[in-house]
Amino acid sequence: MMHPHCRLVIFPEGGCSFQNDTVMPFRPGAIQVALQAMNKAAKQGESIGDFYVIPVSLKYFYTVDMTPVIENTLYRLERALMVPPLETPYERLRSIAEQVLITLERDYNLHDAAIDGLAWNDRIPRLKHHVLDACEKILGISASPAEQVRERVYRIQYTLESNAEQLAGEEFWTYDAMHRAAARLLNFDAIYDGYVADHPTPERFLETLTRLERAVFNIDQPPPKGYRRVLVRLGEPLNLKDYFSNYQRDRSGTIATLTSQVQHSIQHNLNQLTKPSPAPHPIRH
Repeated sequence: MMHPHCRLVIFPEGGCSFQNDTVMPFRPGAIQVALQAMNKAAKQGESIGDFYVIPVSLKYFYTVDMTPVIENTLYRLERALMVPPLETPYERLRSIAEQVLITLERDYNLHDAAIDGLAWNDRIPRLKHHVLDACEKILGISASPAEQVRERVYRIQYTLESNAEQLAGEEFWTYDAMHRAAARLLNFDAIYDGYVADHPTPERFLETLTRLERAVFNIDQPPPKGYRRVLVRLGEPLNLKDYFSNYQRDRSGTIATLTSQVQHSIQHNLNQLTKPSPAPHPIRH
């Protein structure tokens, strides 16, 4: 609007989920910035022209059979964790993931009788919120339980860097321990039990293995697994001019509605993108 010949690309998730099939909740800033520019123009007496938001979905696919890479990565993780290999790649993946989950629970004093009978999809959020609550309490941060994990972690990281000195007397939650906890939370932010089983592709399998490598080997960026190509799908352009009057009446409500609309458009198109000629899949159940 202020520079009509410019194009702006924004990644509205505000972070990386490490899952190519998963769209994380969008931050409202992308829509908000555009509508604020339109509002500024209106206040300056300028006419409101067309202002299009184009949702873009990207999906990556490996270009070759990834079975050898999967096997090698499984072996390295099993060896590091001293986990005996099971029969199928998927069973081996779950065995590794279970050991990582147990290790994290023990690190934060949560591996006790209370977990007996709990499904992974109960244990994972239990662990996340235990760590979040502990960090926020020590740093004096107030957060809503309904707030996204990623947003709470960002606030912890910011506060941690600004108030590192207040952790000087902490024995367990030192600066380094809290810094590592924040990285772990972001690494496992989007994970849930069933992600691979729901749609067992080499991409999902290796995304999960890469996440486990970060945790086991304590590295930020494991080596790339192979070459990938990307498919792109553009969603229906959304003309914000059509919503500007609504924005003037209800700013927060209009931003929330449009943000949700764009998010669902991108997730829908991402779901529609499929591999043209899928190779035989290495995962056996």
